Amino acid sequence: MYEELVKAGRELMNLRFSAATNQLTNTNEPSSVRRTIARLRTVIRERQIQEAG
Repeated sequence: MYEELVKAGRELMNLRFSAATNQLTNTNEPSSVRRTIARLRTVIRERQIQEAG
């Protein structure tokens, strides 16, 4: 799960660089990756709470 989060973070960074250099073709992609990161963080946090509780 953490590996996916790191991978998505790197992808978002690459998309930001592409957007800054006007090479980004799909302008909705960074938003999609941000949502994916939020989902992953939510699942990780839910599991932490479940283990503690």
